[in-house]
Amino acid sequence: MPPPLLARHHRTRLLEVWRSAGWPCQDGVEIDLLAAGLLERCTDECGRTLLRLTDAGIAHLAEARRAGKRSESLHDRMALAFARQQLLPAGRVVWRELSLRAALEVEEESPCAAEGAAPAAPPAAQPLPALWGDDAPTPAARRAARLWRVARPDLFSIRHTTVPGYLRPMVHEVKASRADLQSDLRHAAKRNAYQWLCEECYYVFPAGIAAPDEVPAQFGVWLMHGAPGEDGRGARFELARAARHARCTLPFDVWMALCRATPLAGAPVPAQDGLGAP
Repeated sequence: MPPPLLARHHRTRLLEVWRSAGWPCQDGVEIDLLAAGLLERCTDECGRTLLRLTDAGIAHLAEARRAGKRSESLHDRMALAFARQQLLPAGRVVWRELSLRAALEVEEESPCAAEGAAPAAPPAAQPLPALWGDDAPTPAARRAARLWRVARPDLFSIRHTTVPGYLRPMVHEVKASRADLQSDLRHAAKRNAYQWLCEECYYVFPAGIAAPDEVPAQFGVWLMHGAPGEDGRGARFELARAARHARCTLPFDVWMALCRATPLAGAPVPAQDGLGAP
């Protein structure tokens, strides 16, 4: 009889047994793992039946872990390499894959206006609508006036400064393939959400998968030459086009998200690294 085909949930159960005391569930997943020889039944000193991973089960988990490391995407390696080569050395504080809320108008306009455009009035300067009365906006009208979208920029960074006007928040979206880049370019709301959160927004992708002029003009473009290894080395980044700068004030909920998240750590610098330099 051929061994049963193992799926992801079988590997998950193996890991759960490895981390636990081995209490059996006596379901179909355990039957498959027992039949495959990845689990075995044993009895403790009190006569209770427990489950234990066999050598084959441990080897199966080890191989899955190695495969997971090998499949660490080019996207992740690119993001780390770019942050460590370009952002952290520039004295920026960097976060990866934050979930940030962006408020988009119905016309999909960003509050970070382009250079030369008249700045939008701050919310506090606008008259507050009445809570009751005939002229009060309905809930549907309030929802239609502003749409909230959750954006997850690959790299979000600010300057390490104590002056709010010098923060210069930036978003860098990393695209490892042409299909991934085109998917972003087809969704204007996603791009506008990135712009709402920063003063400059860039796309980072390998050289050759797209021309810089395929990206909308308001976005900057970084091209990657070479392929980054696990340590982030082996790749070189070239600025192909600078992004348009638009003044933007970070909302309070973005600050709260930054407070809850942990920034990306840079490479340790020796304490006496600069001593003796001319």
